[in-house]
Amino acid sequence: MVLRYVAALAVLASVAIHGWLWLDGMRGVHVIGPAFLVNVVSGVVIAVLLVRWRHWLPGALAACFGIATLGAFTLASTIGLFGTHESWAGFYVFGAAVAELVAVIAGLALVLEDPDPTAEPARGPAGAHVRVEASLNRSDSA
Repeated sequence: MVLRYVAALAVLASVAIHGWLWLDGMRGVHVIGPAFLVNVVSGVVIAVLLVRWRHWLPGALAACFGIATLGAFTLASTIGLFGTHESWAGFYVFGAAVAELVAVIAGLALVLEDPDPTAEPARGPAGAHVRVEASLNRSDSA
């Protein structure tokens, strides 16, 4: 459960940074501005799913969110993205990068976790052996 909260907080940290940057002027940038807004809305939805839905899919969404967001910034800072060229400088850049890396790691860990924690554990040969012995003991005492 803690891992779900870590992933949700990481996604929300990235959302907060992208929301602030959108309000601070990125909304006027062609294609990138609307992409920031989509990032914010989708990040909030993913964070809610992480906390409310006990399934592997929100973990996968968190990992994909982090990969896509960090990948888009990496493209923007190297070859450019839709005419925008950024640089690896400032708190927002490194704060978002760390949050997105945590979202990827926590999301992948959730995917690899037991998919149904409420399921009854499978019984091995020892469990079957105990049941056979119990039924034999009952028939002997009758």
